[in-house]
Amino acid sequence: MRNYDLEFLKRFSMVLAFLAAVTVGLILFAHHINGTVKHDPDPAAEQRVLNRIAPIGAVYAGATGAAQQAEAVKAAAEAAASQVAYGGTTDGKTIFGNLCTGCHTSGAGGAPKLDAAGIGARVAAQGLDELVKKATEGFTGSTGVMPAKGGNPALTDEQVKATVEWMVAQSK
Repeated sequence: MRNYDLEFLKRFSMVLAFLAAVTVGLILFAHHINGTVKHDPDPAAEQRVLNRIAPIGAVYAGATGAAQQAEAVKAAAEAAASQVAYGGTTDGKTIFGNLCTGCHTSGAGGAPKLDAAGIGARVAAQGLDELVKKATEGFTGSTGVMPAKGGNPALTDEQVKATVEWMVAQSK
């Protein structure tokens, strides 16, 4: 090796050693800064953790527990009432037009049409109460399938009954 090659290697090694020292210094400085800065936790992340670790049920005991239980039942009823379909209307025509018409107009899935041979024959054979029961609970038979509440669980039993009564009235 020549002198200028050795001189180059010596200086190049010194530059690499200097850069390595600067890198280690920057890493240590960044670690120190990160340790001194306080980070506020994300409230959404905290809420997700609390939801994950929350107990599934609650224990109610004594008079205080009975009051809490009654309040919980009331809150659940209010939440369910706010989720009622079609604004809680019991107008059978409105509910039929929005939900039932797809099957009962075309006869899809064995659904009886709004005529004497369709709904009219079912009322004569089974009675109105049985039709309301099958519309509410659902029905699978040899003639077709009726999903519970027409496939919309947000319907109340009163809405289903009003709709079935409206359909029967239209079939006469």
